[in-house]
Amino acid sequence: MGKNKEQKFILVSEDVLPEAMKKTLEAKELLESGKAASIWEAVRLVDLSRSAFYKYKDTVFPFHAMVKEKIVTLFFFLEDRSGSLSELLRVIASYSCNVLTIHQTIPIQGRANVTVSLNVTDIPITLETLIKELQEFDFVNRVEILGSGA
Repeated sequence: MGKNKEQKFILVSEDVLPEAMKKTLEAKELLESGKAASIWEAVRLVDLSRSAFYKYKDTVFPFHAMVKEKIVTLFFFLEDRSGSLSELLRVIASYSCNVLTIHQTIPIQGRANVTVSLNVTDIPITLETLIKELQEFDFVNRVEILGSGA
């Protein structure tokens, strides 16, 4: 999704979701409740592949979780430099954002992709201001919002 396109969110009934999305929700609930100690155990219990879980885990949430918390997932295109991820996380933490997940690809040709899911419930600035500040780093090529409940 490009910088200038607004992300749209749709509330849908669970019965029309693909089975993999339903099972991802079940696995996440098992992890949150402590009934599963690991992602491997959770996906095994609901009969879901780990790849499907990782595909949907940052894009499908129970409605009550989205109402209670403001969750946003940001996708970064970064130059591979020592300390760049820690610098991004320092800025994110300075605005009281709670990091929920981080996924970084192996750098290829000096570039890496990083996906960070954040709880921005207590952020004292706008999300747009945060993104603008993160884009100012010379090692950040681009920042995109992948998903948002904010």
